[in-house]
Amino acid sequence: MSPQLTLQTPLELAPAEVPHYLEQLWSPEQQGSTGTGANTFCLLIWQPAWAEQQLIRSGRLSGPITGQQSAPLIAAARQAVLDADLPLSTPPLDGTVVKAVADFQGQASAEDLRGQYIDPALSALMPRRLITLAPTIDAGQPLETLVAAYCPLPEEGGGTAACGDVVVLRGGHSALGEGLSILEPLLPASMPAWVWWNGCIDEAPELMQRLTGAPRRLIIDTALGNPHQCLELLRKRVESGQAVNDLNWLRLRSWRETLAMVFDPPQRRDALSHITRLDIDVEGHHPAQGLLLAAWIADRLGWTLVSTAAVENGTTALFKRSDGTEVNFQLMAVPAAQPNVHAGQMVGLRLIAEPENGQGVCVILCAESGGCMRLEGGGMANLELHEEVVPVQHDTPEMDVARLLGGGHDSTNPLLAAAAPLAARLLG
Repeated sequence: MSPQLTLQTPLELAPAEVPHYLEQLWSPEQQGSTGTGANTFCLLIWQPAWAEQQLIRSGRLSGPITGQQSAPLIAAARQAVLDADLPLSTPPLDGTVVKAVADFQGQASAEDLRGQYIDPALSALMPRRLITLAPTIDAGQPLETLVAAYCPLPEEGGGTAACGDVVVLRGGHSALGEGLSILEPLLPASMPAWVWWNGCIDEAPELMQRLTGAPRRLIIDTALGNPHQCLELLRKRVESGQAVNDLNWLRLRSWRETLAMVFDPPQRRDALSHITRLDIDVEGHHPAQGLLLAAWIADRLGWTLVSTAAVENGTTALFKRSDGTEVNFQLMAVPAAQPNVHAGQMVGLRLIAEPENGQGVCVILCAESGGCMRLEGGGMANLELHEEVVPVQHDTPEMDVARLLGGGHDSTNPLLAAAAPLAARLLG
């Protein structure tokens, strides 16, 4: 289903006029023309779309600028990886790709529809207000403030839809910083407010701090940005008690569910108490997702972290089980010929259980995108081998965000809250 545009062409207003305009838009006199104002939630989106902007500027991608992870955008970015002679394992929307494309020649322009181009997964939730911060690659561009009414597309035979509005703040970094003062009256205390930081976690830290303070609920992606800063920010927000959600953690759902099902049979549950080794392979050099999964396993099984160390192409750590037995952990970065859009996605996992009396067990989980030949080696002839292929989801970020918002959680997932501090410690 294709994203839809707003009901009307957005109206450009002076920032100071925006709150009053929106009040008038939803006054009883106006509701007959725009529908009923939804009493749901507000969503504030940081939407830089740096790769899309640079690829369009350099003539390698057709406009308009939407902020969506479209197939043409990903294809153009993969071609840019080749043309810039970057390692083939570079994720297509990585910061290194953006920097490389920024050096390409070209001055093409296109219409900027960020904030007006609304994904159906989000519109189905009928948000009351969508506020998009759209920084431009022209750092000196002045602030533009756009406002429009918005209604989800009515279903066949449906009645009047509950409508909302969109607000777009567009301009250079400094201009956006100056425009943040209008946000407070636009986020009423009577409705929950979510902030989706849809960009690298380590970019624009001052803006991020101003936008994402509690009680606003935060959505981030720890696959975007420096791994240390990603996991450290996640840890800090979790420990502060702020409601925080991580799209990178959400993508681990099928891995956690598959692993739980493997150990569900009664004859295999005892092996969980005798694990001696855990190995995890991830794509490329972004370990956040693999460390979050390792931390979840360690927390669920009551392991204590003894030490951790960075090694070539990965991380090693030593845990102790509750009975004092040591568990060795290694996370390894493996190359990928055509890496996932999201950096550092899981490739495979191996758990080895060695009870003192009885048959040892080796469990190997593999992603659909590749085999686990490295994990299948290593002298396991005396172990009962169990292998599973994990069904990897390929949802868009908008679909993942919609899944989170649909749950309406006002606190951090308790499993993530327990895993995040340990994952940060594993990275050191």
